[in-house]
Amino acid sequence: MSNDPKVLTIAVLGGTGKEGSGLVLRWAESGYRVLIGSRDAARAAIKADELNTILGEDIVRGLDNVQAAAEADLVVVSVPYTAHKEIMESIKDVVQGKVVVDVAVPLNPPAVRTVYIPEGKSASLEAQAILGERVKLVAAFQNVSAVHLQEYKHGVNCDVLVCGDDADAKNEIFQLIEAIEGMRAIDAGPLANAVAVEALTPVLLYINKRYKVVGAGIRITGLE
Repeated sequence: MSNDPKVLTIAVLGGTGKEGSGLVLRWAESGYRVLIGSRDAARAAIKADELNTILGEDIVRGLDNVQAAAEADLVVVSVPYTAHKEIMESIKDVVQGKVVVDVAVPLNPPAVRTVYIPEGKSASLEAQAILGERVKLVAAFQNVSAVHLQEYKHGVNCDVLVCGDDADAKNEIFQLIEAIEGMRAIDAGPLANAVAVEALTPVLLYINKRYKVVGAGIRITGLE
């Protein structure tokens, strides 16, 4: 798989949502070919037109989730945890041999500011179990606020913790992260460590409310 932005095609499933569309904007602006995936292809196409208007050029396409995943070189799944299992099962056959990035965070409404550990320990571990060993599953972007991603003309002052069991797959995601101004990729270890990374999101949501801020993120100190 090439990481040349002129060649790589990224599908963002859940690309009609705030987090997903923010990632679409950032990567499209950086020169990648980006597909928006949705359960409803018409809804995805409408969102693609909206983002193309913002970008000033026709570079984003909207498709249904399965078609977008099939056409892409790399697949990013940015959907609510309630839809996570269904989406992973729906794309299983078309993502074999590919890198899949899972952005999902297990939340248990209404207590979204309290850490919730699901039966499978983390969304990413559950996704790997569904998709099978031929899919290189990477967990990333759980702690990045959609608010900052949507402000695509400004840098994102946030580190991104990346967990996965395949070093080459993680390296590919490092490049995608660092294509976004201000972001820094941090190798956070094997996929099992995604339990801790996903659990940080409800902590950040609590911090947002407690300190009346929008989009709290993380920076790892001591690496400079």
